[in-house]
Formats: sequence, C-alpha cells, structure tokens
Amino acid sequence: VNKWVFDIVEKYNGSVSAEHGVGLVKKDYLRYTRSDAEIALMKGIKQVFDPKGVMNPGKIFD
Repeated sequence: VNKWVFDIVEKYNGSVSAEHGVGLVKKDYLRYTRSDAEIALMKGIKQVFDPKGVMNPGKIFD
C-alpha cells in the first residue's frame, strides 16, 4: 500500500512528509518529493547539529 500511495503523491507533486517527519516508513520514498540538492541540504543541517551521528542513527540518512 505504501508504494501505491507514494506513487500517487509523486504523480501530483505532493510530499511524503509534513508535521511528523519522514521516519522509517517514508525513508525510501523521500526522493519522490525532494531533489538531490534538498536532501544534501538536509544532510548538511543534520551534520551541523549531530556531527557524531548519535541522534536517531539510520532513521533518515544511512
């Protein structure tokens, strides 16, 4: 069901995430609605606030 829903989200330029974040269920579908540049920016922000990667390791970025 997730893939079907996220395919529709991608088709209509929606977002896989809103108030509650990405999480493990939506992790594989983040690229459906975020560009490589946006994901790189997100990774950069996480690096600033969590340089050792101890907060929620593997939850969004591996």
